Amino acid sequence: MSQELKQLQSFQIDHTILSPGMYVSRVDGDVVTYDLRFIRPNTPPYLPNDVMHTIEHLFATFVRSSAYEKYIVYFGPMGCRTGFYFLTSKMTHEQVIALTKEALSFIADFEGTIPGTTAKECGNYLEHNLQGAKEAAQKMALVLDNWDESKLVYPK
Repeated sequence: MSQELKQLQSFQIDHTILSPGMYVSRVDGDVVTYDLRFIRPNTPPYLPNDVMHTIEHLFATFVRSSAYEKYIVYFGPMGCRTGFYFLTSKMTHEQVIALTKEALSFIADFEGTIPGTTAKECGNYLEHNLQGAKEAAQKMALVLDNWDESKLVYPK
């Protein structure tokens, strides 16, 4: 079976000029996909898998425990290991930016047991790195310190 493959919208972004930050990747009805870019594309070192996994557990748990829990669609890593996609519904950009900053602060200050890290709860429960996640979250929080809606547009 032959099928013509379309060029995905995310592949149309010029990754050679993309810097760490937060961008609107796409809008599908009332679902907005945000690109949380922790690492400049094609400039190693990339986020290690164990760091990404821990950020995913902590960020997703935090936002799904917030007052916006019913508006959270998804949070997960990019395969290129440069960041994450955060999908929300019926939230303003300002609310999402503020919630993202709160989640990063939560991760940066987190102490204790990472949620969902037993063999029963997670498919790769041993691969976590809390210290690395805390450091990556602190670094990203600095990037987003003065972020606002005007900066959510990809550079051209």
